[in-house]
Amino acid sequence: MTVPRRNHAPREPTFPYRGRVINEPVAPESSAPDSTDPERTPRRRAALIYNPVKLEADELRPVLEAAEAEAGWEPSLWLETTEEDPGAGQAAEALAEGADVVIAAGGDGTVRVVAEALRGSGVPLALLPSGTGNLLARNLDLTLDDAETSLRTALSGTDRPIDMALIEIRGDDGRTRRHAYLVMAGLGLDAKMLANTDDDLKAKAGWLAYVKAIGLALRDKNQLRLRYRLDGKGVRSMRAHTLMIGNCGSLPANILLLPDAAVDDGEFDIVVLRPEGFIGWVQIMTKIFWENGVLRRTTAGRRLMGLTKEVRALNYLKGRELVVSLSRAEQIQLDGDPFGEAKSFRTWVDPSSLLVRVPADD
Repeated sequence: MTVPRRNHAPREPTFPYRGRVINEPVAPESSAPDSTDPERTPRRRAALIYNPVKLEADELRPVLEAAEAEAGWEPSLWLETTEEDPGAGQAAEALAEGADVVIAAGGDGTVRVVAEALRGSGVPLALLPSGTGNLLARNLDLTLDDAETSLRTALSGTDRPIDMALIEIRGDDGRTRRHAYLVMAGLGLDAKMLANTDDDLKAKAGWLAYVKAIGLALRDKNQLRLRYRLDGKGVRSMRAHTLMIGNCGSLPANILLLPDAAVDDGEFDIVVLRPEGFIGWVQIMTKIFWENGVLRRTTAGRRLMGLTKEVRALNYLKGRELVVSLSRAEQIQLDGDPFGEAKSFRTWVDPSSLLVRVPADD
């Protein structure tokens, strides 16, 4: 595929709140209602978009009602996702209804779809983690198993601008699909693993369901053969087992895959896995689990890391736009969900384009 050369990635509407928490009070205009008169003060309203497979609405309703009463908010708008519409239509309805915050209650797929619809709107996204991975919540250090705390944050927290990544995927049929993602996109091991995962087993066993799928993926000896251009520089060719592009760096089980990734730095981090046999996998596991997972967390450990050598089996890159052309169509995943096959793709960062509600003391 021939990709037209660009000097810069196309700019989408973004927010001017790069890299800071938005919590400054806005001075009211002279025509604003008297804030001392409770009857004239406009009350805020949330919209809750929830996946009924992941969440029991009857159990959550009294918890949300208590949070609404504590914060002085109107009763929330409840919007249920469906197989046909996993969140985009519901998010559009929430915006049309003038919601002050949209709460996504579901797995990573629900969060990704709702966030994509809220991108550039100025309406913050709040998270009520209800899935297996909860990738964005983990990377933002948000509460995972406490609905009361999550809902209190949704109504009384502050807003943090974060980056989103956009991607245009072209398949063998020549059609291009455009999506957004929050955490990671990947080709190779992780995409094949997700394609091989049994959904019923995942629902019952959580992340243990991926063990069998990883074994099947590791037995696949086919390498990715690709050409890529990073930030408009020269085209390069490589062979790799796995390619992952991350807006965030952490995975479940406290695995730090991309140690330098930050959700609000205007760039994404890229990791390329190129193991050559068993020794190559040992080098990769040492880097990810020992150096990233243990040594990097202490000052003494970071000094020891300075003495270790880089290995060919694992390489890191960083940039704002990546264009990739593959020798054949390969499985691709976004935020832990399979997205079919890609023959080529272009992905870029949209800086500070999404507001996420975080605890006020952050």
